[in-house]
Formats: sequence, structure tokens, C-alpha cells
Amino acid sequence: MTESPTPVNVVFVLFPEITQLDFTGPAQFLTRLPGARIHAAAETLDPIETDSGFSIVPNTRFGSCPQADVLCVPGGFGVVAALARQPILDFVRVQGKRAQWITSVCTGAFILGAAGLLRGKRATTHWAYTHLLPQVGATYENARVVTDGNLVTAGGVTSGIDFALGLIAHVASPAVAQRIQLALEYDPAPPYRCGHPATAEPALVLQLRAGRYEQAAAQMEQALQRSG
Repeated sequence: MTESPTPVNVVFVLFPEITQLDFTGPAQFLTRLPGARIHAAAETLDPIETDSGFSIVPNTRFGSCPQADVLCVPGGFGVVAALARQPILDFVRVQGKRAQWITSVCTGAFILGAAGLLRGKRATTHWAYTHLLPQVGATYENARVVTDGNLVTAGGVTSGIDFALGLIAHVASPAVAQRIQLALEYDPAPPYRCGHPATAEPALVLQLRAGRYEQAAAQMEQALQRSG
């Protein structure tokens, strides 16, 4: 008789205005990790509005969420407001103390940082915010996914899928990760080579910074100062 896989509690921290792919990308892959139990945790069970115009319904409250084996904090423009929510920071801090893996996608790294979980660690986040990582005690490493001990941080949005596959390889095996990657046909072939400032035209990077990210990064910096 085949033994059932050991249960793995994967806890995602949800809050208004998360980037939905920061959550749904890794969740789609991690749900296929043998033994995975996905917990979408929030302050209440009310629908969480994402940045994509639709909402996601949590399946557990912070107060009733089991202890995470894998704790994951997605990012998004809602991180600025989340940094002022003590229940979110307290939940992440308490869960992070006993989690086997502490992870984030995109600007979710700053919630980990505000909870004191990035001090002395190497980390990454969305390219427009990497200069702010020292404010939470982290050292920026220029990589799509950075692993430092049991801490795994991913860059912007789509890198959450890469993070999930790497984590599956650690928790289960590379063979399991490869099987899941094939099953979900993750074989990216983007039409343009401009997904990172290192490969994009400088003018495009400047345009995007000026049009969106300079102000957003300034707001994040202010939020981090208030949370500290």
C-alpha cells in the first residue's frame, strides 16, 4: 500500500490590492506539491480585491490558520497599506518563527522585512524597489530568485513561478519539480527580450520608472519608515 505524502501547509498571506499573479502563479504550482495544503489567509474571510479587477476569497483567517511549513507573502501596490496593518505584520512574524521556509514574491519582501525576517539576509524583489532592501536589513542580490538558508525571495510577478519550482525541488525533488513543470507546460518564450532592465532598452526603463515606479517606490519608502 502506498503511503500518503507528508502534509505540507503552504500559507499565502492575502491583503487588498495584491498582484494576483504573485499569488496565483506560485499557488498553481505549489498545489501540485505532494501533500500540499494551500491556505489563503487574511484578516477576514471577505473577498480580497486584487490589482486585476476581480477578487479572491480567502479560505482561512489569520486567527485560525495552521502553522505554515511554507510561508509566502505576495506583493503588489497594496503592500504600502499592508505595512500599516499590525495584524498582518504580527501574523507574518509569528508564522515566520516556526515555518520551514519563509518566502516572498515581488514587493512582498518588504512585509517580510517589516516583520524582521530579512535582517542579515540576501534577498531580491521587483527591480524598481531593490534599492530599498537595505532599509529592512537585507542585502540585494541581483538574481531572479535568491535563496539564503530557509529564506527564498523572488523578483517581480512572473518570477514567482520560478521560485515555486525551485522550492518544490528542495521540498520534494528535482524530478517532482520537472514533472510539474511539464504538466503545466511552463516553457516561456516571450515575444520581446525586455522583461528586465538588464535586457530592456534604457529609454523604456526610464519611461516606466518615471511613469509609475519612482512615485511607487517613494511611497514604499515612506511606508517602511512608518512601520519601523
